[in-house]
Amino acid sequence: MITEATETKPVVAYVTTTCPYCRAVVQLFTELGVDAAYVEFDKMSDGMELRRVFNETYGVRTVPQVFVGGARVGGCDDTMAAHSSGKLKELLAGVGIAIN
Repeated sequence: MITEATETKPVVAYVTTTCPYCRAVVQLFTELGVDAAYVEFDKMSDGMELRRVFNETYGVRTVPQVFVGGARVGGCDDTMAAHSSGKLKELLAGVGIAIN
């Protein structure tokens, strides 16, 4: 499920609903008008197992983790830095999403 979401959705963020860094990423995408897919580990019955698999698959333990076009952008700080530098805009354009 994790690999399928990452590889088939243009923008995917793996989050928990209680994490302030996750909320910041969700807010950024909302403000940019990006229709991202969110995998909310803490709202899934098998979320802890999926998170363990995610950690093993991608070698990261923190959330959020953002993927654009199947490529890992990173966590909150990485995503915000990519936005500030213009790199996020380029990545989004690469998957057909235009932002101002």
